[in-house]
Amino acid sequence: MNRRELMCHVGASAIATSLTIDGAHAQPASGRTGMGLVTYCCSLRRKDSMGNAHDLFEPQTFLEHCQRVGAGGAQLALGVMEVDQCHELRDWASRRQMYIEAIISVPKDSADCDRFEEEVKTASEAGALAARTTIIPGRRYEQFNSLEEFRQAELRGKAALQLAAPIVEKYKLPLAVENHKDHRNDERVALLEFISSEYVGACVDTGNSIALLEDPLETVRKLAPWARSVHIKDQALAPYDDGFLLADIPLGRGYLDLRSMVEILLQQHPQIRFSLELITRDPLQIPVFTQKYWATLPDLPGENLARTLRQVRDHPARNLQYVSSRNLREQVAAEDDNIRMSLEFAAKRLGI
Repeated sequence: MNRRELMCHVGASAIATSLTIDGAHAQPASGRTGMGLVTYCCSLRRKDSMGNAHDLFEPQTFLEHCQRVGAGGAQLALGVMEVDQCHELRDWASRRQMYIEAIISVPKDSADCDRFEEEVKTASEAGALAARTTIIPGRRYEQFNSLEEFRQAELRGKAALQLAAPIVEKYKLPLAVENHKDHRNDERVALLEFISSEYVGACVDTGNSIALLEDPLETVRKLAPWARSVHIKDQALAPYDDGFLLADIPLGRGYLDLRSMVEILLQQHPQIRFSLELITRDPLQIPVFTQKYWATLPDLPGENLARTLRQVRDHPARNLQYVSSRNLREQVAAEDDNIRMSLEFAAKRLGI
């Protein structure tokens, strides 16, 4: 076993050790999937409930919501909580065989490390299996105007992970860095190899890297050894004048080979958790026919574009969701339906 394989094996063992539910890949209770929800799935419902006694994204409130809709856990921002509150949340979730994963921003600089450590401590005390994060702001092709500009942001992200690594190692909390339409596969793997920490890995998003002309199944294969968390989603494609549209849709309604993706990830990490990240919104525009899109990808082979455009041609969606023109109640109804269909598909067809 080489160094990289050893690191990934130890990381997977750390996740397995931290689980509070017995068994290999813990199965959901009757009528419920083990797949959880990322808070971003419920942004419209939260907006509609503003003014209520409790914010939907308050940790206990969101976990209760996830239980009501039949989800097996939650990925959410915990912030900083008192130790007794953390233990109450951990025990509440454990009794219901639900998991918790945190969402934490990496430290901006050394002065921000105290804030980061307090959030990591909270997540650890609350029994979080991992903490999801991002390291480069915005979508690469929208945020940056040149490769040099992107590389500077990339260096800042690298420095942030270097600050974060010893802290998550101290608390033995896996930090899962999402492929967030920023790095391509090989760039992200190279970064994780450089950080070389058993507690710094990937939050594998099954759809994001399509926007950077990656094959989604290949993204899962390349990041699977480093996986510490998963954002599972399905995607629909359609052409538009400046490129193609990329849309989050209910699991099983898009073109992704989700069964193969789940199998690859579970083979590497039998204990890993899958969190639905389905954002109910208008399709994203991926402007691959514009000059700006290529500003940060000047050396990308044309075969990547050709492969992706073939996927658009071969899997065109007939009906994409456009929700911005609907009133808020209609948007919430669409969001609820998307989640319900995805939870049913996860339980009945994916076995997670």
